[in-house]
Amino acid sequence: MRKFLTLALLLAFVQTQTGAVVFAAGATKSAQTPDDAKVKINRAGVGEKARVTVWLKDGTKHKGYVAEHREVDFVLRDRKTDAPSIIAYRDVAKVDINRGHSTARNVTLGALVGVSAFLLMIGIAIGTSDD
Repeated sequence: MRKFLTLALLLAFVQTQTGAVVFAAGATKSAQTPDDAKVKINRAGVGEKARVTVWLKDGTKHKGYVAEHREVDFVLRDRKTDAPSIIAYRDVAKVDINRGHSTARNVTLGALVGVSAFLLMIGIAIGTSDD
């Protein structure tokens, strides 16, 4: 009975760890349509807190904040120099909104790591105990 319980706990631990890796790998998207880029830029907002990273179809990467968004393009100001760049939505390959690390996400990750370590220790303790 103990060996079965140990095996079940270890399988549950492995399943939760590999599921997180598969989920994270599937979350990436290679290219966006101009409409997708426009929606993401609008979702980021306007102002210094609307930080984004934009990859263009020609391979260049721009980091900054959205100063203004229009119908066919938007103004991106550089993070360091504050120089404006006008970027057309049709030239955008990918947009990432940079909001920083949230405290709730960090606490959740810490709790998951703690629970996983606890379950692993229980599984090892049960597996090494005498029958």
